[in-house]
Amino acid sequence: MDFKNKVVIITGAAQGIGKHMAETFRNHNAKVYDIDIQPGCFVQGDISDTAVIDKFVKEIINENHSIDFIINNALPIMKGIHTCSIEEFNYALQVGVSAPFYLIQQLIPYLNNNASIVNISSTRAHMSQPETESYAAAKGGISALTHALAISLRDKARVNAILPGWIDTSGTEFTGANSKQHPAGRVGVPGDITQMVLYLCSEHASFITGQEIVIDGGMSKQMIYHNDQGWLFNEY
Repeated sequence: MDFKNKVVIITGAAQGIGKHMAETFRNHNAKVYDIDIQPGCFVQGDISDTAVIDKFVKEIINENHSIDFIINNALPIMKGIHTCSIEEFNYALQVGVSAPFYLIQQLIPYLNNNASIVNISSTRAHMSQPETESYAAAKGGISALTHALAISLRDKARVNAILPGWIDTSGTEFTGANSKQHPAGRVGVPGDITQMVLYLCSEHASFITGQEIVIDGGMSKQMIYHNDQGWLFNEY
């Protein structure tokens, strides 16, 4: 795929999946404008603050009159019902749902024909571990926002969500149960997500919009019963 001179916006790109996406788009000759609360991106700032998004958008538009792709990848905090304050919960929603909404809203006038928006949700939008309410709510919100935007922006852009499962960003070598619990036989890596992002931004995906695409090695399709296939449930 050649994305020469395509303008790509990526949030949460200082590390992990976001960084891998940014580097890959650059390798495909795209112009990448990224932002993260950590240093290392085009703009450093907290996207929960609309003033930060305004500055980010202004700097991009000063250099480009049109936008091709928006990747909403910034990571909400993960805290649970017993420890998460309402302020922290609202912050997770601001980062995970409100910021993508506001960023897209500000960029609508600049979207090119055949623009593509990809929201990075999570399988945790549909399944959970204990004490993950802030993260699950934010990811559920971005999944719902995806299909709503796909309808509202039907004449401007395709809008899809990717729902990663367990994606290791540390380079750890996993063996045994960690790998075998995935029907695909391994833990995911950032490239598994990046390749789908590239596809959804390409002309090959011109008939795909409003979709949630799960990339989890089949993990969420695995039926689990206590004392079956070696699985044991320990009450917490």
